[in-house]
Parts: sequence; C-alpha cells; structure tokens
Amino acid sequence: MSLNHSNIIDRLINLQQTIRQTLLASRAKQDLHEVSHATAADTIYRIDAEVEPIIDAFCEEWSKTTPLVLIAEGIENEHGEEGSKVFPIGSREEDAAIRVIMDPIDGTRGIMYDKRPAWSLAGVAPNKGPGTRLRDIVAAVMTELPTSKMGFADVLWASRGQGAHAKRVDLTSNDSSPLRLAPSRSHQIDHGFAMISNFFPGTKVLASEMMEHIVRELIGPADVTRATIFEDQYICTGGQWYELLAGHDRFNADLRPLFYQMQSQPEGLCCHPYDCATMLIAEEAGAVITDGFGRPLDGPLDCTTGLHWAGYANESLRAAIEPLIHQFLRDRGVTIPAR
Repeated sequence: MSLNHSNIIDRLINLQQTIRQTLLASRAKQDLHEVSHATAADTIYRIDAEVEPIIDAFCEEWSKTTPLVLIAEGIENEHGEEGSKVFPIGSREEDAAIRVIMDPIDGTRGIMYDKRPAWSLAGVAPNKGPGTRLRDIVAAVMTELPTSKMGFADVLWASRGQGAHAKRVDLTSNDSSPLRLAPSRSHQIDHGFAMISNFFPGTKVLASEMMEHIVRELIGPADVTRATIFEDQYICTGGQWYELLAGHDRFNADLRPLFYQMQSQPEGLCCHPYDCATMLIAEEAGAVITDGFGRPLDGPLDCTTGLHWAGYANESLRAAIEPLIHQFLRDRGVTIPAR
C-alpha cells in the first residue's frame, strides 16, 4: 500500500489542533495535575487522560480507510496489554498498513501547571511488524500546546526527503503564517544555550559533571564572575528539539540511561521512543540527532525502551562536543560501541 504523506500530515495536524483546543478549554479545571494512574513508562496525570478519548476516536475514524497500530503511553488493547492497540478494533496487527507512534502531550509537567508549553508529537511508519523502528517513520507532525497567556502556537511537520516545514498559528483568529526553521550555524557554545537533561533527582550530579567537563574543555576553567554558557531545562523532548530547530539552543542531550548504567542502577525514568516520534522533523530541518555513542538515534516503536540521545545544531558543534562526551563516559567505565 502506497502511503500518501500529505494526507497523513493533514490528519495529524487536525488531530493535534483538536488536542490543543481541548487543553485550552480545560484550563478552568483545577485538578489537571492530579495523578490518574501509572504505566510502565511514566506517570499519567489527569491532563493526559483528557485527550485519550480524542485519540481513540481519531484512530477509529482513520482505520476505516487505513488499518493501523497505535503506539502510545497509557492505552490498552483488548487483552489489557499496555502500549499498543490495533484499529479497527478486532482486526489483526499484521493486516495494519501503518504504525502510528505518538505522545499526545509531551511536557505534561510544565503545561499542567500552566508554566510552559507542551508539545503533541506523532510519527507514522509503514507497518513492518514488531520490528518497525523510529528510522522507518516517513511523516511526522508536532504541535505546540500553549499556556493560557499565549496568543500563538507553532506547528512543525516533515515527510522523509522533503525537508521540514512550520507555521505559527494565531490562537484567536486561527490564521497562520510560515515559520522559518534555522538551527544555529555557530561553531561554538559560548554565549549560547547548551544543556544536558537534569530534570529529576538521581542523575543530577553526573549530568552537571559532564556539562562542566564539556565547558572546561571547550572554553576553559569556569569564570564565576560572568556567564559564558546558558542552560534551559525544558522537561520535554519535543521542546528540546524545537529549541534546536528555532536556533535557540546549540546543543542539548538526554543521557539518563547511561547515567543509570554508570551508577549501577536499574534504568529509571528516561526518554522513550514515543518521545522521539518527531525525530524526522529535527533531521529534515538540519539538526544532528545521535544516540549518546554518536550513532544515528534509533529504537523500536514502543513505550518502554530507554533511549539516550544528543542533539546538535550543526556538524561543527557535534565534532567539538561528541569526543568530550565519549571521554567522560570512558573515564567512568562505559564502553563506547564501534559504529
């Protein structure tokens, strides 16, 4: 079955617009930060549960013409198994034409307190069975989920080999205008934003030590009388990549699975494949996305596999920073696999 990428993108944009409108209409509710339930991947808050019926209805409708497998956190199939569901209900997984992986609200913790925008993420790959991977995704869309005081929200999309595109939507009139995506061309990180994910207790020390190591090697000993590097901890993979594409960040990375390994800890909360559903957009826009070892980022389309990644605005920054990441990892006993 030949996939119509334009049709896929249009459908996903419409879905995410509905999610955005639903969340804006839910602002009056006071309990969006309450825990709904927990999954193997993460905590599901009341705000996440608000959009689950929307996703179900969307997939039911789409599956009338295109049988699909949905991969998303918090959903269950007819056998009570979490993480994936086949549409139409009752059909066989092997008969699906596509796999749709999504994070309806990436950045829940920021948006549920009306503190910072979240993002709705979705990617579509031809169904290659359980072996379908992130790098099989051929079309992806990400939509900004604004805070209550925002008047505009951005929408980004891409299909493989066709570049990335974006628009800025006026939330009052619903009019939109083209938005240029332009990752930084700087070859240095000084006087720019760069960060390693340092969201939650448990890996903060290692993340900070690695960042200090990178800065010391690239710029020199820290001069605490002035700020040469800025950091912005955006608790949202889609948001982190958006900051690269918008030219705001020069480097950001999430290496939590490696930090757990260094400390001989079981893998804790970290990035998963559904958080990376829109990697295609980042790469089509010109950003460089690798795993923590410098290999092309990849993973199965599921909700539980832990992923580590590094994102660079350009290849020059990658050439400067990646060897320093590897040096830090080796010094702490991590073996860097051959590419």
